[in-house]
Amino acid sequence: MNGAESLAATLVREGVEICFANPGTSEMHFLAALENPRLRSVLCLFEGVATGAADGWYRMKNHPASTLLHLGPGLANGLANIHNARRAGSGMVNIVGEHATAHLKYDAPLTSDIEGLARPLSHWVRRADSSHSVAADAAAAIAQARLKPGRIATLILPGETSWDEARPVETPPSRPPAPAPKTPEPARIAHVAQVLRSGEPAFLLLGGHATRGRALELAGRVGAHTGCRLATQFFTARIERGAGRVPLERIPYYIPAALAFLKDLKHLVTLETGEPIAFFNYPGKPSQMKPPGCLVHALSATDEDSVAGLEMLLDELGATATRPLLQDRIDTGIPEGALDPRSIARALAAALPENAILVDESLTTGRESMGLTACALPHDTLQNMGGSIGFGTPVATGAALACPDRRTFCMVGDGSAMYTIQSLWTQARESLNVTTIIFANNSYQILKVEFGNMGFGAPGPRALGLIDIDKPRIDWLAMGKSMGVPSVRVGNARAFYDAMRNSAREPGPALIEVCL
Repeated sequence: MNGAESLAATLVREGVEICFANPGTSEMHFLAALENPRLRSVLCLFEGVATGAADGWYRMKNHPASTLLHLGPGLANGLANIHNARRAGSGMVNIVGEHATAHLKYDAPLTSDIEGLARPLSHWVRRADSSHSVAADAAAAIAQARLKPGRIATLILPGETSWDEARPVETPPSRPPAPAPKTPEPARIAHVAQVLRSGEPAFLLLGGHATRGRALELAGRVGAHTGCRLATQFFTARIERGAGRVPLERIPYYIPAALAFLKDLKHLVTLETGEPIAFFNYPGKPSQMKPPGCLVHALSATDEDSVAGLEMLLDELGATATRPLLQDRIDTGIPEGALDPRSIARALAAALPENAILVDESLTTGRESMGLTACALPHDTLQNMGGSIGFGTPVATGAALACPDRRTFCMVGDGSAMYTIQSLWTQARESLNVTTIIFANNSYQILKVEFGNMGFGAPGPRALGLIDIDKPRIDWLAMGKSMGVPSVRVGNARAFYDAMRNSAREPGPALIEVCL
């Protein structure tokens, strides 16, 4: 057994089921080790697809995937979606090949400071110093990635640590469970109960694991008993929503709308998130969106157990028997006519099948989607916590691999889609049940909005030259078909609904170009 084989055996032993790979020469020994039948390997044609897919996998599995990246430049290509994963609390293990140690002194063309690239976006970085240490190094990386919230672990493998002989990896009788998250302090819970009893306007602001499962149900009970409102930040890693689930309001993206939404608030109780902060700073506008005098009270931190905290809170309130208010199923009807944000959202609400996964990277065109899909059939929504575009199609790829029995819908603008369009090829190669919806307005439309938000009015011809992407216009049908994905173009709301429904009836990927 060489070092690379000991690494693959350790991944399997520790429950890492999949490796999203874009290998090069320095990773050939690990590539050979991927013949291990218990470790699925998925080829991605760009490293940003690999790291984004690992993020999507973690969000649906709550357990890390691994990536295989080629030297420093390969890691650099994946950093944007590592940033998004870090912000979402997604754990992943990045395995980065390196030149053999003896070769580094010659400063070959691909030599770089891999640690320097990795550290700003990794919680844990280690360079293996021996083939005998690789198994222990890999186990340490996986342990870091399994913490709550998930952490980014980067393991650098010099060539000789992969090809030299290593000690056999012993398989333990069972994999130890991930460390349990901490329980919130009782005094903090008692304080939050006092705040909610006051009757002053209060929000529970949910993030992390609190937006799904048992925690979401318990938060609904708190809201039903005390009358406080339940909300999320504008972007959330994963929300379980739809009919039969506890509904959550959403703090608006635009600062004036967010200030109006929060204006009467006296107390903000946070679960696995912080206070609402503007995505960007604008001249004359605040960075903090809570009103003056609003107090922030942390019920559970990101590394704490929100379920335990909410159970303690309900007990403190004497509300353990309270039932949550649940979202009704409301049929918004199949829209007809022109495509606009509202008709698009109505079509989506009508077409989503039960238990779908909705990956949302559609800031302008999809701005009505969260409101109108709240009453759709039960589904999960994944959003871009880090704001670095090129998030949607890779995360949808990872989510579909994690949940092959569910249909994943990915809403993405045409500008964002071009960052990681190679995802379509992987979806076709792996026969993934992903419907990619491209909103084609032939522009970075959000930048036109932000140009005005900064006080510059409408962009002039030179500014438009850096915002519009219509010369040449991208042929999305040709793009999809060239990568093996059946593709259709729609120009009205009914055709959009029909295309979504049709895509869910057939296995495998599909692409829908929505012409705006």
